[in-house]
Amino acid sequence: MTKHTDPDQTLIKMPSLRAVKSFVAAARYQNFTRAAEALCVTQAAISRQIRELESYLGTELFRRAGRSVELTTAGSIFFDAAQLSFINIAQAADRIRKDHGSSAKRTLTLCCSPAFSALWMSHRLPDFFSANPDIDLNLVTTQNFLSMEPGVHPDIFITKMSRVREGYRSLPLFHDVIYPVCTPRYLEAHPGARTLEGLRDGVLLNLSPYGRSQVAEHVDWGVWLAIHHLDIEDRSDQGPHFFNANDYNMLIQMVLNDQGVALGWDHLVRPLIEQGRLVRPVEQEVVLEETRHYLAYRDDKADDETLGRFRDWFLGHSGAPTQAP
Repeated sequence: MTKHTDPDQTLIKMPSLRAVKSFVAAARYQNFTRAAEALCVTQAAISRQIRELESYLGTELFRRAGRSVELTTAGSIFFDAAQLSFINIAQAADRIRKDHGSSAKRTLTLCCSPAFSALWMSHRLPDFFSANPDIDLNLVTTQNFLSMEPGVHPDIFITKMSRVREGYRSLPLFHDVIYPVCTPRYLEAHPGARTLEGLRDGVLLNLSPYGRSQVAEHVDWGVWLAIHHLDIEDRSDQGPHFFNANDYNMLIQMVLNDQGVALGWDHLVRPLIEQGRLVRPVEQEVVLEETRHYLAYRDDKADDETLGRFRDWFLGHSGAPTQAP
């Protein structure tokens, strides 16, 4: 007995994609003639497709203004949605072509946190590009590696998760080393920050855990001070402000602008310390021995020469030994 598939009402109710394509071109150029030239069809064909779409939607999409056209309110609403859909389709097709087609340039898609991208990657990528001029990188950042946009399948993750998803192999990197940082100017103006008690009672810029639900541990000022036997609740109500944000890049920028003291993750702030832009006001630190960062790469690309070159370069710059997969 043959089992019939029920009609897909969503697809059935979709307008003609050819008509939508003509509409997007006409809306983009605000001219039917230019839209026809862009799509290599006749102006009559564009007009016919627009009329078909307007009939389907039951409303006008354009107002005629001399030789040009303007979107109506309904047309603007439909254009925003249609253009975004076509952009997404084009980008997905481009990713597939790059993954499976032949090209002189090789492309890798990387995924990491915004902070790692800005404070680790950006300083070191010129070295990679100089040594690998035939490789292009596509960098995607996220705060939540467990909930990413559908269709995004990075070749490499840099994450604190030992198993970010199925189909990836993970290589252990470094432990987190966390210590306070501020600018030399701030420390000169606030010498009390040279003691743990002075830090606790000063201007603290704090990284909140919002958006990091997939990370097992989170070290903020309360945790860091507690490890060193101080209670953050002992701060005076009349003391300097305590600022919370889940944007680490913003906190570091505030520190660089002499606005307070933040906790510095060594792998992110070390270049700024080496440049003399940041200093450690106290010697105490916290080392998370039980957790690591990981480089995870696609299992089906384990022998890919392009991925291997980036993997080896990254391991060499991260302080982790280059190792066979």
